[in-house]
Amino acid sequence: MSGAMRKMGVYLGLLEDADGEYADADVDYDEPARRPEAEPARPIANLSERRRPASAPAPRPAPAVAPLSRITTLHPRTYNEARVVGENFRDGVPVIMNLSEMDDGDAKRLVDFAAGLVFSVRGTIERVTNKVFLLSPPNVTVGAEEKQRIAEGGFFNQS
Repeated sequence: MSGAMRKMGVYLGLLEDADGEYADADVDYDEPARRPEAEPARPIANLSERRRPASAPAPRPAPAVAPLSRITTLHPRTYNEARVVGENFRDGVPVIMNLSEMDDGDAKRLVDFAAGLVFSVRGTIERVTNKVFLLSPPNVTVGAEEKQRIAEGGFFNQS
């Protein structure tokens, strides 16, 4: 057993092979020729110095502030009509949601949807009356006079 262990130790380089097949081998070897020192070695440059700055994607131009030439008034009856609200708002059109024809559960869901929609594009949502909300895109400002007309019901769908 010790013979096998010794052979393994020799094989792994842990022990010298004093009486084995490599005992007569010439242990001295020639060192590789050194290269002439004509040019000193240069350090490798930091990779961050070599990289070109990545061009940032061009920001989308903000739509110009438009006068209130078009406001969409919607009277949804079910939550399934949330898509119409989102599509109009996404196009930059202020939306008046009149939720008086909806039950309270669906109305709350639609207001939550509208709040997320408005938050995502940095717009505003305002309660005009108990179940009427005004969603304004970020490029549209609605003055106090217009809000008063909306509350009184004098502003109709112009699309």
